[in-house]
Amino acid sequence: MRLAARATLLALALGVAGPLILAANSTPDSARVETRLQLADLLYGDQRFWESVEAYDRAKEGASPEQLLRASSGLLRSLLRVAEFVRAEREAESLRRLSGLTEPEHKALYAEALWALGVFPEAERVYEEVLAVTPEMPLARHGHARGLAARGYLNEALVEVQAAIAADDRPEFFHTLGSIYRRQRDYVLAADAFEQYVSRLSPSRQQDKVQWMQSEIRFLRSFGDLEPVLIAPDLRARVHTIPFRLEREKVIVEARVNGEGPIDLVVDTGTEQMVLAQETAQMVGVRPITTILSAGVGDIGLRSLEMGRADRLEVGTLTVDNLPALIKNPPLEGLPETRSKNAFSPLAFGMSVAIDYESGLMTVAEALPPQPADIELPMRFQRLALVQGVLNGEHQKSFIVDTGGEVVSISMSTAITLGMQPPRHIPLRVFGTSGWDDTAYLLPGVNLGFDRLSYDNLSVVVLNLHRPSALLGFHIGGIIGHRFLRDYRIALDLSDSVFRLTES
Repeated sequence: MRLAARATLLALALGVAGPLILAANSTPDSARVETRLQLADLLYGDQRFWESVEAYDRAKEGASPEQLLRASSGLLRSLLRVAEFVRAEREAESLRRLSGLTEPEHKALYAEALWALGVFPEAERVYEEVLAVTPEMPLARHGHARGLAARGYLNEALVEVQAAIAADDRPEFFHTLGSIYRRQRDYVLAADAFEQYVSRLSPSRQQDKVQWMQSEIRFLRSFGDLEPVLIAPDLRARVHTIPFRLEREKVIVEARVNGEGPIDLVVDTGTEQMVLAQETAQMVGVRPITTILSAGVGDIGLRSLEMGRADRLEVGTLTVDNLPALIKNPPLEGLPETRSKNAFSPLAFGMSVAIDYESGLMTVAEALPPQPADIELPMRFQRLALVQGVLNGEHQKSFIVDTGGEVVSISMSTAITLGMQPPRHIPLRVFGTSGWDDTAYLLPGVNLGFDRLSYDNLSVVVLNLHRPSALLGFHIGGIIGHRFLRDYRIALDLSDSVFRLTES
């Protein structure tokens, strides 16, 4: 039966089943739509997601209310697969209107869309509502697992995702499982889970994804018996106070890698791991092990970079052994002098961080000492630290807290959602981690709020963040950098999942 369905799919997709299509077109609207829906379902099942987007869209023409609901559900699933976040946001609202979200399946899919759009707290609430009615639904349990992991409840997240896998072995469930194991620094189990993920992908349809994941698996297995991201228990229990200097709007600390140095490292919470320039990696003896896929602001978008392992990183009183390190090779040409070459984030090895810009001191600890705060925002750690902001009073978006960034920026997708037209187009030439972003521009008149903190008539930089969003698996609404953060003592507290700001 499966071979027959696949043969029909190929015939339809290649356009060689003329008599069948003609017969479908000669039937009433509902029968024609049904044929289109079946084709769309087959394309989706064959992991031909771009084609299924078009097929589900076509199936809406002349559809009955029930068929329209099926087409909208399928289209939303497909759009999420190909990271078309602007269209997915519109389709999620269409699904909500069509279904009223009365069925758990539709409600769980709507929560999937909220998660992909970066509206994490709202997505978590909807998942919990679904589980209150259908506690065994795999999709909702998987979503609940992601929410738990983003708030640091990794053991509880494991229970949920393993329960989801026991009921439904979708590829993405295994990817989440591997990501949780990696955060727990169990690289063997992470590699096992990622292998299960790869085995469920279609090599012919998702060849690039398969190759990049296999490279990730090789890197994880290269650690062998070494304990990754090793911090001695007494050092992990300590509070580390580390002096820094501000230079060109960057927080810079002095560090040693593999006993060499000292070298300057930028404290950059917008990066997932330590980053070294090629010449620095050679100097300190960090050798490439494999290549990984990277994405950032710039016209190059996605690019491959080398990945290696630092035997030891020493920053102040903190020492970390067996630390993954991204090597900027091949390097970008035309790098401005203001760009920093080497960076790290304490969040990448599970430590919270507080930065006092006025005193020039950084605090790193698993649990930060309690301090009063003027503003306390819920924070999610989904590969990077994110907080939720509201644009123009109604559009909720997630912002990366980026101590290595400079300005307040929003993505082009967010700008499209706002529907604002600047009085005049002011182009900017922005250099990011993936080259020059020649499409960047300045958008004035934006109102931005974070809880009780509000900025009216703000000028923000609009950046092309589509590729980084696609790689992370959720829409990046924007970035808050140094010019936002510098007026506060800030704390990114992983133990409490909060972002604190205290006026200097």
